[in-house]
Amino acid sequence: MSLSQSDFAFVSTLVRREAAIVLAPGKEYLVEARLIPVARQVGAGSVAEFLANLQRKPNPADQRRIIDALTTNETSWFRDREPFTALTDVVLPDLVKNRASQRRLRLWSAASSSGQEAYSLAITLQEALPTGWGYEIMGSDISTEMIKRAEAAEYSQVEVNRGLPATQLVQYFERVGAHWRIAPHLRRNVSFKHMNLTAPLPAIPPFDVIFLRNVLIYFDVATKKSVLRNVARLLRPDGWLFLGAAETTIGIDDNYERVAAGRTSAYRVRSAVPAGAVRKG
Repeated sequence: MSLSQSDFAFVSTLVRREAAIVLAPGKEYLVEARLIPVARQVGAGSVAEFLANLQRKPNPADQRRIIDALTTNETSWFRDREPFTALTDVVLPDLVKNRASQRRLRLWSAASSSGQEAYSLAITLQEALPTGWGYEIMGSDISTEMIKRAEAAEYSQVEVNRGLPATQLVQYFERVGAHWRIAPHLRRNVSFKHMNLTAPLPAIPPFDVIFLRNVLIYFDVATKKSVLRNVARLLRPDGWLFLGAAETTIGIDDNYERVAAGRTSAYRVRSAVPAGAVRKG
C-alpha cells in the first residue's frame, strides 16, 4: 500500500522543519520504503499505523528515527577522489606554508555520514603532512545513528571495498572478526558531533579546510544561503571549502570565489583569494 497524501505531507513537513530537506511530490515510494524498517522497529504493523500513532501522540524519539531514515547516507572511501588529490597537491602545500608557526591543521567533514569521509581525510593528512605536523578532524552529521556508527569506526568487508586501497586497509585498520576497525593511531585525531547545518552552529574554533559535499543539493535556495553563511563563520579567512561536483556558491553567495584546485574546484572567501589565483566561473 502506497503512502497516503496526508501521511506524505506530515513526513515532508517534519523533515523540512527539522532538517530543511525538501521532499518533492513523487517521493512517496522512497519515503515508505525508508520507513518500513522504522515501523517494524517500534512494533507498528505498517508505516500508516506508525505515522497515525505519531500524529496522534508526538514522540521526539520516533521523529528522530524518521529524520535518520530519510537522511541520505551514500558514502565511500575517498569519494570522487579528485578533492582528495587537490587536498594533497594544492591545498596542503598552501596551508603548510601559511601555518608554519602553528604546524597544526583543523578540518571539518560537515556531512560525514558513517565516517568514511572524515577518516579518508585523516589518512590523507597522515600521509601528506610533513613530519612534526599535527591535525584534528571533526565530522558532523544530522543523523544520530550515523554519528554512532562513525564513532564506532567499524566497517564491513563490503564497506571497506568501496574505494579503500588494500595498502591503506592494512596500514590503518585492525581486523575484528568479520569487520575492520580504524586503528587507534588514526582514530585519536578524529571526533564526531551531531549537528544540524541549517540551525545556528555551535561556537567552535575555525577550520582550515571544510568538506561540505553533496549536502546543498537537498536544500532550497534560501537554506543554501543560510548554510553557506553559517559555514563561512567557521572557515578561517584563508581557508578552503570543497563542495560536491553538482554544487556551487555561484548565484547563491557572492562572498565566496571559486578557484581551480588541480583537476577540480574549491571555494575561498573573496578577500583570501591571491591576485594570481586561477578563478573559475
